[in-house]
Amino acid sequence: MEIALTRRCIAEFFGTFWLVFGGCGSAVLAAAFPQLGIGFAGVALAFGLTVLTMAYAIGHISGCHLNPAVTLGLVAGKRFPAKEVLPYWIAQVVGGIAAAGVLYLIASGQPGFEVGGFASNGYGAHSPGYYSLLSCAVAEVVLTFFFLMVILGSTDQRAAKGFAPLAIGLCLTLIHLIGIPVTNLSVNPARSTGPAIVAASAGGSWALAQLWLFWVAPLVGAAIAGVFYNAVLAEHEKPPVEERPVAYSAAE
Repeated sequence: MEIALTRRCIAEFFGTFWLVFGGCGSAVLAAAFPQLGIGFAGVALAFGLTVLTMAYAIGHISGCHLNPAVTLGLVAGKRFPAKEVLPYWIAQVVGGIAAAGVLYLIASGQPGFEVGGFASNGYGAHSPGYYSLLSCAVAEVVLTFFFLMVILGSTDQRAAKGFAPLAIGLCLTLIHLIGIPVTNLSVNPARSTGPAIVAASAGGSWALAQLWLFWVAPLVGAAIAGVFYNAVLAEHEKPPVEERPVAYSAAE
């Protein structure tokens, strides 16, 4: 039974909300907590857990994209209709913005709280490790490419059933372990947009000025992965063999 687009977009809104709230929330609230901070590893795990939990919660409803790059990659891989990209993107971005807003309401309740970068993604002076624009662009393209490869492979009809959420969640954890020092890791334009808006509202105009990279690079990496997987690794059904009537000899 096909689920209505409106219901699927609602699922995407809440799923993306959970990803941004859980992942960025762990960075803003828990990463540097005195004596008990979870650090980069904890933030990476938090992002992976948000996708893992939501994949089981809404995967059967919307596919649990939670990410405009994932949606585009699935279109490029012939797994999702192009006509539904825009509604999914809107739901994902609005969910990310809403999550960042709620996170700000919570975080701002701490005495002496300063917005700062608010888990925004950045390059150059705003990269955690001061990596150049080129380094950050390459990292985002490559890590998004492999994220989509894991998504496409683990959800392939030939793959073991029921394990895709684990593979995808662990992959997101791994790429965060690699990419947080470089860009704070995006691979997800919706994840980048919400925190950038909050940071900009507090005077951090750089977050919005650099946001373009965290749309362009993940979308490029995802599109390449989708095209590559569909062209090289996917198993395409062969057209059925034409059936011909069997002729029997009168002598049989």
